[in-house]
Amino acid sequence: MKALIFDLDGTLVDTVYAHVLAWQQTLGKAGLIVTGQRIHRLIGMSGDLLIRSAARELGREIGSSESKELQLRHGELFEQLLPEPRLLPGARELIFFLQDNSIPFGIATSGRRPKINPSLDKLGLDPKIAVIERRDVAYGKPEPDLFEACRQRLGVNAEECYVVGDAVWDLFAARRIGILGLALKCGGYGADELYRAGAYRVFRDPADLHNSLDELGMLY
Repeated sequence: MKALIFDLDGTLVDTVYAHVLAWQQTLGKAGLIVTGQRIHRLIGMSGDLLIRSAARELGREIGSSESKELQLRHGELFEQLLPEPRLLPGARELIFFLQDNSIPFGIATSGRRPKINPSLDKLGLDPKIAVIERRDVAYGKPEPDLFEACRQRLGVNAEECYVVGDAVWDLFAARRIGILGLALKCGGYGADELYRAGAYRVFRDPADLHNSLDELGMLY
């Protein structure tokens, strides 16, 4: 049996660049001037770690209360920039195919409910599908807690599943618990970066992954 564990933002939903701009504006108003390129390379981390990483580069410490305020502000700006989620090419078709063919899969995201609910609704997920969010685990990516919790919920061994993500942080986390990582370029990383981070295979987007499921031993 093979199962898939999906990241959400940048993997199934086209949200990465809205997140980048929202973070850039949020951090800028707090006096943290960070380039969009650098923020993009931090997307995929949990929000608190992203803030700490950005602040550390500028030689500033961020307390927990300020971090929470920044995360709330980011969420507000993100919703203004992208009030309705947009699915990446082939995402809904892939999800429906997996559900219709009883191929086990789950979602493991650094996002939190209710913010992620519109994206989950847009995908048309069966209510029984495992969804692990940031509140469900002690640590966000690049710690592997999200993927490990999803693996356990699916009831499969590490060698029986793949993690599907768009950022190096997804791949780092997957490697730490012995799961092969499949990477999608639709989050903005190049194939060379993703392979260097440990990707087993790199695909253009969910549609490309869907067309290659047989090559991954998912179809018999």
